[in-house]
Amino acid sequence: MQSIPLAVHFFKTDSGTEPVRDWLRSLPDIEKKIIGEDIKTVQIGWPLGMPLVRKMDKGLWEVRVTLPGKIARILFTVCGENMVLLHGFIKKSQTTPKVELQTALTRLKQQMGKAT
Repeated sequence: MQSIPLAVHFFKTDSGTEPVRDWLRSLPDIEKKIIGEDIKTVQIGWPLGMPLVRKMDKGLWEVRVTLPGKIARILFTVCGENMVLLHGFIKKSQTTPKVELQTALTRLKQQMGKAT
């Protein structure tokens, strides 16, 4: 049985901005392409695990992206058949900074409020 690809959506703030889309737009084209390919791999192959996807918290996962000379993370949730991109950042240390995780968890709560 073939899985149905997830539909990818960007988290939208109450004011209508899409922080992950804005962040992606700020990156060089080659980095956007690599991130897009990794998101597509998750979209088509969900559920996936390491090394590409790691569970971070209840209902929260990260896409682990290797870019030339650096590492990016896209934190997301899955609601039904939808992959919602909550937060993206360039990783500067071995561990995920608490502020980055907290941003994603706050957006996850907001997203769950919209889904109900």
